[in-house]
Amino acid sequence: MGTTHRSGVSKKSNDRARLIITAVMGMVFGYFIGVSFPSVSLTNMHIPSNIISSFDETFNNDHQRTVIDRMPENRVSSDTAPPKIYVPTNPRGAESLPPGIIVSESDFYLRRLWGEPSEDLKRKPKYLVTFTVGLEQRDNIDAAVKKFSDDFQILLFHYDGWTSEWDQFEWSQRAVHVSVRKQTKWWYAKRFLHPDIVAAYEYIFIWDEDLGVEHFNGPKYIQLVKKHGLEISQPGLEPNNGLTWQMTKRRGDREVHKNTDEKPGWCSDPHLPPCAAFVEIMAPVFSREAWRCVWHMIQNDLVHGWGLDFALRRCVEPAHEKIGVVDSQWVVHQVIPSLGNQGKSENGKSPWQGVRERCRSEWAQFQDRLADADKAYLAQIGKS
Repeated sequence: MGTTHRSGVSKKSNDRARLIITAVMGMVFGYFIGVSFPSVSLTNMHIPSNIISSFDETFNNDHQRTVIDRMPENRVSSDTAPPKIYVPTNPRGAESLPPGIIVSESDFYLRRLWGEPSEDLKRKPKYLVTFTVGLEQRDNIDAAVKKFSDDFQILLFHYDGWTSEWDQFEWSQRAVHVSVRKQTKWWYAKRFLHPDIVAAYEYIFIWDEDLGVEHFNGPKYIQLVKKHGLEISQPGLEPNNGLTWQMTKRRGDREVHKNTDEKPGWCSDPHLPPCAAFVEIMAPVFSREAWRCVWHMIQNDLVHGWGLDFALRRCVEPAHEKIGVVDSQWVVHQVIPSLGNQGKSENGKSPWQGVRERCRSEWAQFQDRLADADKAYLAQIGKS
């Protein structure tokens, strides 16, 4: 029994030794074979196309599978139930959302349909200029738009339905166009210029289409309103048959003015409209903060905005310091009754007569509503 055990151990030792010797000799032989051949360039190696094709297909399939796995519709089954959230300080209706996902403001920046969103915009315009236009005034608007730099976003409200025809102008491709027939600029402003929509812009221009701009420069105008602290302003009007109020008349000896002398009896207080704290509604310019207030004062059904100019002072304080006329950047009111032609002839009256009567009626209604609102508020707080 003992002899048999020693014989088995000796045999296993000899086998192990032969394996080690064979491995060492193989390594030595392989080394000499390797150094005896020139180096092989991988770039000159020719791999069969069927192998490459198979590799590419495998890689592409794996990549496609990864992309598909990341697509929202394929993640539904793995999503967990959202947490129960209620944040009362969120915007109304969004109380169940985490504050970090809420975007309560927007803009009119034009974006691409491809690429990374963060790379869409080469620059973000800081100011918004709106015109309410008909195609007949396209040359006038073209001249006006060219007075503004790339820092100004252009928005056209089309009351006649013509939009693509404006593409004859290069800038029209970058402008925003909104078309609703036979509406006024205050109708558009109430519906498309909500303060949260225009919050990206420092100043908002809400202009008529019949303004001569030969002596106007947009960037210089902005410099002046900032310099003089104007929250609500307009360019001075060159005296002609389009002048209604002395306050808006251009003065040639200064950059801006904030008050004027009117006809006897028109101003009960030199700090009140129309002697101060007053601009007209044909070419107003609002700061972002002032517009947030003014927008809420615009009535949905009083579309012409008459009477609004006398109430603008409620939105800035002190109004006689923050509302003014920029004299060194002036315009000419050309008094083109284009909007009047959008009216309807009734009872033997021409279309423009019906529009004018509506304007005057709205002015009276706005004054009554404002007075009633004041009385209701004072009664509510016990100061009637």
